[in-house]
Amino acid sequence: MAEHDAPQDNPDGRMDRNLALEAVRATECAALASARLMGHGDERAADQAAIEAMHHTLGFIGIDGVIAVGEGDAGETRLLHSGERIGTGAGPSVDIAVDALEGSTIVARGGQNALSVIAFAGQGGFLNPPRVYMDKIAVGPDLPADVVDLDAPPRDNLSALAAAKGVAVRDLLVCILDRPRHESLIAEVRACGARVMLIPDGDVSAAIATAHGGPDVGPDIYLGTGGAAEGVLAAAALKCAGGQMQGRLRLRSEAERTAAMRLGIVDFDHKYGIADMVKGEVMFAATGVTHGALLQGVRRMPHGVVTHSVVMRSKSGTVRYITAFHQQRRREE
Repeated sequence: MAEHDAPQDNPDGRMDRNLALEAVRATECAALASARLMGHGDERAADQAAIEAMHHTLGFIGIDGVIAVGEGDAGETRLLHSGERIGTGAGPSVDIAVDALEGSTIVARGGQNALSVIAFAGQGGFLNPPRVYMDKIAVGPDLPADVVDLDAPPRDNLSALAAAKGVAVRDLLVCILDRPRHESLIAEVRACGARVMLIPDGDVSAAIATAHGGPDVGPDIYLGTGGAAEGVLAAAALKCAGGQMQGRLRLRSEAERTAAMRLGIVDFDHKYGIADMVKGEVMFAATGVTHGALLQGVRRMPHGVVTHSVVMRSKSGTVRYITAFHQQRRREE
């Protein structure tokens, strides 16, 4: 056993590796609940099932938790809203970022790459953005610092990334959300000769996959605009895995700018790095709901269900994949 993985007492209430494994319980329960509705065509029902299951499970975990990045504000959602206190109240004080079901449309349609995700950090550890879009760029580990830049054109970023990886630009796989807003970006990337992977949803999974995919499995780079909350979750995972990411809030209206100011954000053009979005020690966990490049989805077996999860810690750099069999409870005669 490596020294940094040795069991530790927790006299001062700090997060330890056992808490990381507790986080997996929350994502497993949310994944199991939403997977039951896969292919039913009801996004809201799948999302609500995941939220309720995760909320229930977090209530039994030994933390004094606050939802820092949640499913919405208190007036928008009843459970897992930003500012909600959760946990038993006995244990480390942690801020929590959640997306109980990242990819509700995916689940409703029976598609790929849906996840349940959660991250723990110390108090004040997460950027708390309003519910707005964020421009993002993400790559995996073992690359020169600042190898890509959010402000550089795609051609320059792809050339720099290809050179750092020792491959041709045409060998790079670029992941982009399939949205009308990305038409020009997609055209630019294709003009460079790189391969393009278009995904319907699930940009947290896509950003994380840059750090965990192998050749022809995961993308080399993620580009585009997606949810700001999802950007923070992706940054948490990439901090643990050693990847790189930059983001900038895209505030499209006066109402969105006002919402940002209420949260203490005054520099609307600030380019956030991982260290800006996630401060201090962080733990990240995700469970696959449907099959994807990062994780397998929930699989039904005789007498039970199998889940596939990943749990990561920034303190140790440990990345664990966990396959769990959940035995089906027998009904009493």
